[in-house]
This record gives sequence, C-alpha cells and structure tokens, in this order.
Amino acid sequence: MTTAHVAILDDEPEIRKILSQALQEAGFQTSSYARATEFEAALRRFTPDVCLVDLGLPDRDGLALVHRLALESGATIIIISGRAQVQDRVTGLELGADDYITKPFDPAEVVARIRARLRKPVAQGSASPQIARFNEWVARFDRYVLIDDQGQETPFSHAEGEVLRLFLESPKRLISRTQMLDALGGSAGESFDRAMDVRISRLRTKLGEDPRNPRLIKTIYGAGYIFLGDVGWT
Repeated sequence: MTTAHVAILDDEPEIRKILSQALQEAGFQTSSYARATEFEAALRRFTPDVCLVDLGLPDRDGLALVHRLALESGATIIIISGRAQVQDRVTGLELGADDYITKPFDPAEVVARIRARLRKPVAQGSASPQIARFNEWVARFDRYVLIDDQGQETPFSHAEGEVLRLFLESPKRLISRTQMLDALGGSAGESFDRAMDVRISRLRTKLGEDPRNPRLIKTIYGAGYIFLGDVGWT
C-alpha cells in the first residue's frame, strides 16, 4: 500500500516541526510550507492525500485557499487554526474542509483524525467504480464533478464526495447518523452532525434541490437520510 502524503501549511516553524515529526513517526510522508505561495507551487507538481491548512497565513486568506482546494483538489482538507469560535468552524466546513482542529492540539489527535479521514476514501484505485448515473445526473469521482443533462459541470469537494458516494452506494435505504459516522470516520457529537448537515446542504444545492422539499436526498427526522434516485455505476 502506498504511504499517504500529508502537506502541512503553517507559518509557525515549531508547529510544522511538531506535526511533521508526529506524522512521520506514524508512517506518513510529509512536506511542509510556511507560505501559501510555496504550497500552491508544490501542488502544481503533485497532489497530497491530506492538506493541513492554517487559516492565519501571512500571504493569503486561509479560508479562500481552503475553498479553492475543495473545488480543485481531491485531497482531504483539515483546517488547523487558533480560531476557536463556532462560526469559524462552520465557515470552514461550509467552504469544503473535511475537518477542523483548534490550536493548541495534541499531535496524537491530529494523527488519529487523519487516519479516520483516510479510512474510507472516496475512491481507492481502479477497483472502485468511478462514474455513477442517477436521474438526469452523472457523478464522476475521478474528476470530482457532477454533470447535468445539458453537460454543465459542477465541482464537488472530497468531503462532499464522501457523503455523495455513501448515498449512491445505498440508494433507497435509510442511512442513519451512526452508519454515516462508521462509514466516514470522525468523532460523534455536535461537530460531526454539523459537518454532515453542511455537506448534505451543499450537495442538495449542487443538485438543484428545493431545500424545503428535496426529491433526491430526503431527511427522515430522528432517523437519518434516504437517497431516492435510481443509480447505475460504471
């Protein structure tokens, strides 16, 4: 199995050192960057499996960078930030981050969060089907895009893709929050629930759903969700 590569973007040298050491001891490959410009230049040469991104960058707005990564990259995106307000967490998740860790942190927790995020990736090589067709839509997990019946493409993030794939692999079956937690990894609680709410809301928007009466992703209050489309994989 190929060792996962974690890219670390933080302007604090000590943070980069602590994270690199903990991740390398856990068996990950790492690369570290102090500035967004260096980080973005590196991403033109390779795509890491995970990006750890600090929001307080000296040369770029961290949230804007997270949003662009979510749209253009298939990497798992984890924000590591000193901003501990609930609204900062919500904004980060809404912009496409997979997880949000506040400083100060325990390096072991960061390693555990990364392992949880990588436990069930959206696609795992050529053995996994990459294209799903449902109703008037095509979902391409090799390119992270939704394509409508007019050929218009709408990108989705890695985090959104995890949830979408879970629905498409279990159509017309109830998926509970507990099942989502088991399948996607993470820690039970308000943070996980909020992350799922955000991702499902974004998927509904991209699928043109009426939020008051969605026809594809139905909420069964107190139980979970059901995806009502007819799905075929290639």
